[in-house]
Amino acid sequence: MIPKDAPRADTVAILDRLVSFDTTSRRPNAPLIDWIAAYLRDHDVPFTRSRGPEDGKWSLHAIIGPQTAGGIAFAGHVDCVPVDGQDWTHDPFTLREEDGRLYARGAADMKGFVAAMLAAVPDLQAMQPARPVHLLITFDEETTCDGARHLMADVLSRDQLPDLCVVGEPTLMSPIVAHKGRLALRITFTGRAGHSSNPDGGANALHAMGRAIAYIADEASRFAREGCRAEGFVPPYTTMQVGLASGGAILNIIPEHAQLEMEWRPVPGDDARAEADRLQHALAPLHDELRRHGPDCGIRYEVICDLPPLDLPTEHPLTDLTRQVTGSNAAGHVSYGTEAGIYQRAGMPAIVCGPGDIAQAHRPDEWIAREQLDRCDRFLRAMARKVCSAP
Repeated sequence: MIPKDAPRADTVAILDRLVSFDTTSRRPNAPLIDWIAAYLRDHDVPFTRSRGPEDGKWSLHAIIGPQTAGGIAFAGHVDCVPVDGQDWTHDPFTLREEDGRLYARGAADMKGFVAAMLAAVPDLQAMQPARPVHLLITFDEETTCDGARHLMADVLSRDQLPDLCVVGEPTLMSPIVAHKGRLALRITFTGRAGHSSNPDGGANALHAMGRAIAYIADEASRFAREGCRAEGFVPPYTTMQVGLASGGAILNIIPEHAQLEMEWRPVPGDDARAEADRLQHALAPLHDELRRHGPDCGIRYEVICDLPPLDLPTEHPLTDLTRQVTGSNAAGHVSYGTEAGIYQRAGMPAIVCGPGDIAQAHRPDEWIAREQLDRCDRFLRAMARKVCSAP
């Protein structure tokens, strides 16, 4: 169990600074990473930054203790979802406390955990760990998860891969050993414009998209009826849906362009890439039908997000250790995705355990309980002590 008298750093003060940076995924995160870099320099913690494909997007890898592979990593992202169209009662980028709740965009998902990571730095240094404690901070988790991919490539190139990883997404400090993956596609339909009074004079992209949506809906029903079952998930099967669709200009013009965005959320064991190939094969006749109207017509597929599932065995030492430190008997499953699957695929066993409630994420007046941050503060120090202290 986590000792109740464990030292508490000023996590809330750091959270106050982190949420003041608008790091919604469409914006650069460089100013926030610069602030974290300055904080680490002040504490003499070595770190490396790795940039993404877009200007102003950075991930960061810091190591406390031996500058080597091994040890344990604490991982969090600093991007957050937009506040547009949400009814906030206060400025979403100014931390506000009321009745033990700390309100701000990203407070729960997941700057609270990153604040606790940074606040723990002086105590982690004082432990003089025999094995390294890694801090992994990424961008674009809410969109592509490319930050974690670029960071892992950089870490592997330097031969500094940790042995274990804790991803601090909000779980109310309960261990999560498995989550679904996510494969998202943008599908563009290109037809030929014409006057609606002469349907044969054009190719209706919206009609093609409608047939594709009908097929996707049927496939979603097939998964629900007869798909692979993975108990512990809600629902216990792979899901798929169309979430966005658009096309057309005015009613009396045959629509030349249409576009949809869709996703699979596969349970461990199901292959979303194979399902994407199956979809493309099924829609091939639609593509050929559009293609008859010109070489620029047809169906185009673009991967938006490819997030692998997480499947850590319940008997893995990391599961046992996290249960021991949190005092939890459970090891749960969730249907949302995290960067933990990317870390596991890179060769680093990962578990999800962090402060706050996922039910508060992405909502107006997002909040995290101060009590959850207190528990996280103790958790981080206890995990580092057990994994990285000299025997």
